[in-house]
Amino acid sequence: MRNFHMLKLVLGLISAAVLIILVLSFFYYRKRATKHDQNDLEYNNELKKNGEGGKHREDLVTFQGGEDLTIFDILDAPGEVIGKSNHGTLYKALLQRSCSVRLLRFLRPVCTTRDKAFEDLIELLGCIRHPNLVPLLGFYAGPRGENLLVHPFYKRGNLAQFIRGGNVESHKWNIVYSISIGIAAGLDHLHTGCQKPVIHGNLKSKNILLDRSYQPYISDFGLHFLLNPTAAQEMMEASASEGYKAPELIKMKDASLETDIYSFGVILLELLSGKEPINENPTPDEDFYLPNFMRNAVLDRRIADLYHPDLLLSNNSSHEYPVTEERILKLFQLAMACCSPSPSLRPNIKQVRRKLEEIRK
Repeated sequence: MRNFHMLKLVLGLISAAVLIILVLSFFYYRKRATKHDQNDLEYNNELKKNGEGGKHREDLVTFQGGEDLTIFDILDAPGEVIGKSNHGTLYKALLQRSCSVRLLRFLRPVCTTRDKAFEDLIELLGCIRHPNLVPLLGFYAGPRGENLLVHPFYKRGNLAQFIRGGNVESHKWNIVYSISIGIAAGLDHLHTGCQKPVIHGNLKSKNILLDRSYQPYISDFGLHFLLNPTAAQEMMEASASEGYKAPELIKMKDASLETDIYSFGVILLELLSGKEPINENPTPDEDFYLPNFMRNAVLDRRIADLYHPDLLLSNNSSHEYPVTEERILKLFQLAMACCSPSPSLRPNIKQVRRKLEEIRK
């Protein structure tokens, strides 16, 4: 009997200890979750502090398509975090007064540079308009250094999600080719259609947004110019780890028109292969600074996909760009030319568009 009471006592103590641990764990994780939520709403918290008592400064600049924006729209907009990086946070926000959904990009003050050149660049980016570029609708600059860029929101997400999200549409040649044409058109406008060339500097499939009809829109162009040198370099290194960094950037720090072309070539290979580019160090017998799978398997895989019996009819029926093996091969060759290890051997964007038009014929 005594042993039975001792057992009950031990079990009681263990139960109490477990209960205490569970309670402490609950409060710990609740505190962490609360802190995380507060970080996710950092732009709202910061902006509302500046807006209390009507003492905030009206530092909101609007551009074409954003004329109805107000600071209060931004202050009161519930934001859902859809992306984070070292230099900022992306929010899907509902502007309640107009019932419109916008993409809000919060740039952390410690990562940006604020001078006259910064203001001039914002004016430049706000004036750029093209059917395949994400427009800047507005820019808010707060007195505490907060920076907020307002863009349209695109419901289909980004190209990387589309390619690797199991969407059968990503296997259709008509859509693959149409997206390629659209990205090239947007990049052409940046390189040749503005007062002076605008280097993207961070072109990748995650920065290509899609609308409901799979029309592509290039985002983030010129963003690296808004960041201080440290943050801009970190952004470049992040892009390098994802496979988009041209080989000459190992020794050079500044992006160029040629490095944009390299990144575009990688995106074409993504569209053809359906795979994520992973940057690897080339071996001496390799001709291109690219992962092996993109040279050795991309054609066989894409041809097999596009000629699959279930997709062949949808690929060729009632489409402007019917699929042929020759067209796939030409797009692959163009992608590889864009990814040449020598910048001087890469085609410029005008030559890229001409090659794409030849594929259509």
